[in-house]
Amino acid sequence: MLTILQVIYSIIIGIVQGISEWLPISSKTQVLVVSQYLLGLNFSQAYTFGLFMEIGTTIAAVVYFRKELLILINALIGRAKSKEEKNLLVYVVIATVITGIIGVPFYLAADSITGISVGIPMLIIGLVLIGDALVIRHSRRKQREGMNLRKFKDLSFKDYVLVGIAQGIAALPGVSRSGITTSALLLMKVEADVSFRLSFLIGIFASIAAFALTLIVSKANVMAALAQVSLSGIAIAIVVSAIVSFFLIDFLIKISGRSRIVYVTGALGIIAMASGAIYIVFGL
Repeated sequence: MLTILQVIYSIIIGIVQGISEWLPISSKTQVLVVSQYLLGLNFSQAYTFGLFMEIGTTIAAVVYFRKELLILINALIGRAKSKEEKNLLVYVVIATVITGIIGVPFYLAADSITGISVGIPMLIIGLVLIGDALVIRHSRRKQREGMNLRKFKDLSFKDYVLVGIAQGIAALPGVSRSGITTSALLLMKVEADVSFRLSFLIGIFASIAAFALTLIVSKANVMAALAQVSLSGIAIAIVVSAIVSFFLIDFLIKISGRSRIVYVTGALGIIAMASGAIYIVFGL
């Protein structure tokens, strides 16, 4: 039976995962730190646990993007209704494959990455996001002057590969998956709402792969975390993270199509930089 303290810890971990997964501060790193302090896990165990906890946010994304996933299934079985639906399947496949090729070696090397090495990527992503805010502002001014931003149909095979590379790098501690992929798309001058949707969509498959990898490669670390929280505690954390994630995804998608996304993106950049600075200063 769970103690009150275990329930509180589970809720905290679920909230941290649910929020940080969609912000440019690396959810796996935030869960890593929280689980080290709350559960007493070592770095390797906590990092694995951070990847394992992505199952909750994945559930939320699957529910939110159920229409897009149905389109992918139809395209896979040859029932795509348009070229754009076929291209969406190609985008997901290419980006996911590239992510695996790059991400798995990074995951296996993650045990040796701590402190400053975790903070620097957050600082870089923060700077990039602030740059993205300036790009969005400039692009929208150009759009009013007759220049259009790119939509999904305007992306090429090379763009799919670049997004996959960006997502693969996110396997490193300190690198936010959603932050780096959204930034990459925004720098490609893709419309903000399209960038967020494309980033979050491929994140589903990356998270599923990361979850499976932790069970295959680091089962002992997962079991160590489960022993500290218990299955019931993990279930609570997953449910909490899924609920928090669903509402945050909805908020970011809706806000991304409005003029305020410039300020939101800039704010996300500041959050990422502040988080990175904390890791560097305190050597977390």
